[in-house]
Amino acid sequence: MSKDELHKLENKIKVLEQKKKALEYKISNENRRERSRRLIQKGALFEKYLENENVSIKETEDLLKVLAEFKNKNKEYIDRQVQKIAKDQERIN
Repeated sequence: MSKDELHKLENKIKVLEQKKKALEYKISNENRRERSRRLIQKGALFEKYLENENVSIKETEDLLKVLAEFKNKNKEYIDRQVQKIAKDQERIN
């Protein structure tokens, strides 16, 4: 293998490594955007259904702890209610 061929291969490797880094950055950026969007949507739903707009972060956290405890103790009941709501929405659509 000549020095020219070796140099060309090294350049190709550099180009491919740059493309790899660019793709990794793009994927990371897309994942971050998707997560941010999901968090915003969930926060909006939380405020909508629990009317929690003018409450401090600490009070919100305390409420979520209570709801999480209730959910964990009543998992089967909650699962049935969620399924019922989903079925009702299917009938409407």
